[in-house]
Amino acid sequence: MTEDRIRCPSCRDKIMTSDEAAKLIKGGMNVATSGFALAGNPKEVLPAFIRKREANWERMRINLWTGASTGYEVDGLLGEHDAVKKRFPYQSTKEMRNCINRGITWYNDMHLSLSSQSVRYGWWGDLDVAIVEAAAITEKGELVLTTGVGNTPTFVLMADKVIVEVNHTFPRELEGIHDLYSVDDPPDRDPILITRPGEKIGSPYLAVPEEKIAAVVTSDTKEKGPVFQEAKPVHEKMAHHLIGFLTDEVDAGRLPAHLLPLQSGVGNVANAVLSGLANSDFSDLHVYSEVLQDSILTLLESGKLKGASGCAVNLSDSSMERFYENLDWYKEKIVLRPLEISNHPEIIRRLGVIAMNTAIEADIYGNVNSTHLMGSNIMNGIGGSGDFARNAYLSFFFTESTAKKGDISSIVPYVSHTDHTEHDVDVIITEQGAADLRGLSPRERAIEVIEQCAHPDYKEALWDYHNRAVNETGGQTPHLLEESFSWHTRFINKGTMKQG
Repeated sequence: MTEDRIRCPSCRDKIMTSDEAAKLIKGGMNVATSGFALAGNPKEVLPAFIRKREANWERMRINLWTGASTGYEVDGLLGEHDAVKKRFPYQSTKEMRNCINRGITWYNDMHLSLSSQSVRYGWWGDLDVAIVEAAAITEKGELVLTTGVGNTPTFVLMADKVIVEVNHTFPRELEGIHDLYSVDDPPDRDPILITRPGEKIGSPYLAVPEEKIAAVVTSDTKEKGPVFQEAKPVHEKMAHHLIGFLTDEVDAGRLPAHLLPLQSGVGNVANAVLSGLANSDFSDLHVYSEVLQDSILTLLESGKLKGASGCAVNLSDSSMERFYENLDWYKEKIVLRPLEISNHPEIIRRLGVIAMNTAIEADIYGNVNSTHLMGSNIMNGIGGSGDFARNAYLSFFFTESTAKKGDISSIVPYVSHTDHTEHDVDVIITEQGAADLRGLSPRERAIEVIEQCAHPDYKEALWDYHNRAVNETGGQTPHLLEESFSWHTRFINKGTMKQG
């Protein structure tokens, strides 16, 4: 089995246990891992690092770099043990989130498309160790990556040492699904010649200089996928509003009958909304996105979707079984790329991607908060939503009109934290309706957002705020600043607005 997976003889000479490999990681090091959104992250070495750290009563802390969020074996475990000093560029586990909000871990949230070049430019410092999960190592010492590419090619390029975890639970048939292409840095950067979503321009393998590989660790830890909730009626209503909006755009001649390539964010809402397209009249669709979730399999199997390009396949456990059972069929339709390519503005604009992302809250003027609660506590991060929203042909943001069982309005006078400004938001959709903000002034946008997106329980209060702001302060974007900030502490209690 080992020779079948590790086909390079010199790499077999470097096989060691995870405990031995963990000794290569020292406190204060910059450590990077493969993976993206619970897919393709290493599962053996960092848990061994924590075991060593706890057994010796050492409070070593590292700086952790990834492509995006990771599974429990990385962010969860390291966060649980307060083992990360600095974190780049995205996270989503409750353990790491708690460390950040407690001030134990310093977190730099950033547009994911910029993270690879930030590493190459040395803005985060030198990279000491990269830990990469692979399904196999070829005769030439090249890596067959698993389900999440992320920033792995750049990490391997820049790391002083590379630890490879060869995970035997991934089918070897993943070989060939990747398209690994790296850009040069300015002033020597050439155009990225992807003109169709499924077009391949790179290699299925990741080359690693032999001298960089410091350890090879075998793994039989199975990847745990996300758990998606069944679509709620509010999500189905959002999908209905989306389909209606896109249909009107086709009828008006602003979109082709088969639409343009679709991008969808991560999570239950995004997964449910994209799945809704399976029940639409649209066909021959394409996806050019970041994370491919269960909805992609649903659309492919329905015949509505012809192909999908992404950075990771992030599937629930049951969907992952379907994926592996029909891997040869899916490989003809799915391509996995480095994050720098899947999120690159040049390609997003060339293809005319339709971006669909989620919000925590949106304000009446079209600004969106997708990262913070109450303006202070981070949830996850901006991820790739900004890469797509700013460069998309059409930029949609979805949110339920209320949160906390109706106690909080998700449509507010002024977002408590701004991730996506009014300039990058074309359409806001809640279960109440769709607000088309294109070509509107701020005051016009306010009318559209309140009328189309706000929950009826909050409309009167929003109209009251808007009208008083227009009369009392005026201006291009009328605000009652002191009152707008206090809005976030209000909730509905038995039909009465009051401070909370």
